[in-house]
Amino acid sequence: MVMACFIQAVYLLELDRQENRTNQTALAPNWWMPFKYKLVQTLIDERDGSIFGAIFEWDRAAALTDFVPVRPSGAPKAVLVFRGTLLKSSTIRRDIQDDLRFLAWESLKGSARFCSGLKALRSISDMYGSSKICIAGHSLGAGFALQVGRELAKDGIYVEAHLFNPPSVSLSSSLKNMGEKAGEIWKRFRSRLHLTAETTPGSKQWVPHLYVNNSDYICYLYTVADRAEELKAEKENAKSTNTPCAAAKLYVLSKEKQKFLEAHGLQQWWSDDLELQMELNNSKLISRQLKSLYDLPPTVQSPSKGR
Repeated sequence: MVMACFIQAVYLLELDRQENRTNQTALAPNWWMPFKYKLVQTLIDERDGSIFGAIFEWDRAAALTDFVPVRPSGAPKAVLVFRGTLLKSSTIRRDIQDDLRFLAWESLKGSARFCSGLKALRSISDMYGSSKICIAGHSLGAGFALQVGRELAKDGIYVEAHLFNPPSVSLSSSLKNMGEKAGEIWKRFRSRLHLTAETTPGSKQWVPHLYVNNSDYICYLYTVADRAEELKAEKENAKSTNTPCAAAKLYVLSKEKQKFLEAHGLQQWWSDDLELQMELNNSKLISRQLKSLYDLPPTVQSPSKGR
C-alpha cells in the first residue's frame, strides 16, 4: 500500500530530524524514492519545530531514469501526508495536545496544524487540480486528513483520501447525538415550509477511504453500522436518486484478536499478505462526521471543482 509507505516516510522525516541524521544517513527517503516521488515540502509546527506532514510530488526525471516514461494510471501528481502521534520528547507535548483536542471535541480545527494542513491542501489543489492529488494520514494524522479534506469538500472540491486507523473515540459524541436529534426536528419543520435545500442533479459526493482493524479500539467505532441512516437513505432514494448520503469506502482488516499496538500500527498496511474486506459503509460515525456536507444551503453547496 503506497500511501502507507508515504506516511511512514513522514514519521521518519521527524525522527531523522530528532536524530540529526544527514542526507547520507537519513532513513525517510527510502520510503518515497522507490515509487518515483520526491519531497517538495515539509509541514512544520513552528511551536516545536517538528515535522507533522509532507507533500510528495511525482518525480518525472527519476521515473525516466528508470525507463518509466509516463505516470502510472491512478498515481496522483502530488500527495499530502500527515503522520500520527510520536511519543518522543521533542513531539509528545503538541501531539498529545491534539489527541486530547480530538478526544474532547471530535474536531482539530483549533490546531495550528489544521490551518497549515488546509493551506497546503488548497495550494496543491489549485496547482494540480483536485482530481490529480490525494491526502493520507495515520491515526491522529488520519484525523487531520479527514477534517481538512472535509473542509475542501464543503466548497465542492473533492480530493481522494486514504485514512489509516483514524481516531473514532471522543467525549463529545453523546452531546452531538443530542444536538442532531434537535436538528432532525428542525429539518422536518423546514420541509413542511418547503425550505429544505435541494441537491443539484448529478452532484458528486466525497467518499474517503478508511482502513481499520477490528482489534483496534481507537478506530473500531467506524465499523458500527447506522441502521437508522440506512433506512432513511432507502426512503429518500425511493423518492429521488439525487439525494446524497454520507458514506465512505471502509476497508476492514479482520484477524484473530491482536494486541493494541499491532492492531493500530501502520506497518500492517504494507504487508504482503494483507487481506481486506471492502464495503461502502454508512457507519454511524461517518454519517455524523460527513452529514454537514449535505446539509448545506443551496448558496453554499456547489458542484465539484475538480480540474
